[in-house]
Amino acid sequence: MSDADSPRSMAIEPEVAPSAAMVLAGQAAKGDVAATRRLLEAVAPRMMRVVQMVLGSAHADLDDVVQQSLIALVQALPSFRGECEPVHYGTRIAVRTAVAARKRTRLQWSRRDDDAETETLADHNPLPLDAARAERRKMLLRDLLAEIPDEQADSMAMRFMLGWSLEEVAVATGAPVNTVRSRLRLAKEALRRRIEADPALADELEVQS
Repeated sequence: MSDADSPRSMAIEPEVAPSAAMVLAGQAAKGDVAATRRLLEAVAPRMMRVVQMVLGSAHADLDDVVQQSLIALVQALPSFRGECEPVHYGTRIAVRTAVAARKRTRLQWSRRDDDAETETLADHNPLPLDAARAERRKMLLRDLLAEIPDEQADSMAMRFMLGWSLEEVAVATGAPVNTVRSRLRLAKEALRRRIEADPALADELEVQS
């Protein structure tokens, strides 16, 4: 029997080899510039899509928030414990950065008493009814993310915008699954209150009380 086939050598081999992204993350955390660049190239498209989902494609600060998310990822790498793939780690950071930006934008709108996003949509070509209703739901959800506590907003964005499972949200947020369920329940209750408080909006979205 060769050394490679011996029980001893087989016992010490890991069951699953680290992914290429995980290796890059480890190297980047130690200051490897080339690894950092390659890691960012790998995760940037996903992080950009996440920021766009949370802010909307017409948001004035979209590019800046994407850059802030990437910088935050690099800064957080030394504390990355490898509990998930780097792209999921980056996605969580992108969600939190985008939600924070959404809250800042909401505050600015409230100070100006001006809904800039609604005006932007009004300038676009009219959408078919179903598409307009879907876009209105997205806007409502984005607005809600700016109003509810951060923990609820993060969980809601990951669950309903990204389509993550409860288990994936739990890993990403570092919270038990039951806690994630509770946060989502509270967020959905806030969403329903928001809709029911505006009969016109409820009719537009075809929401039953």
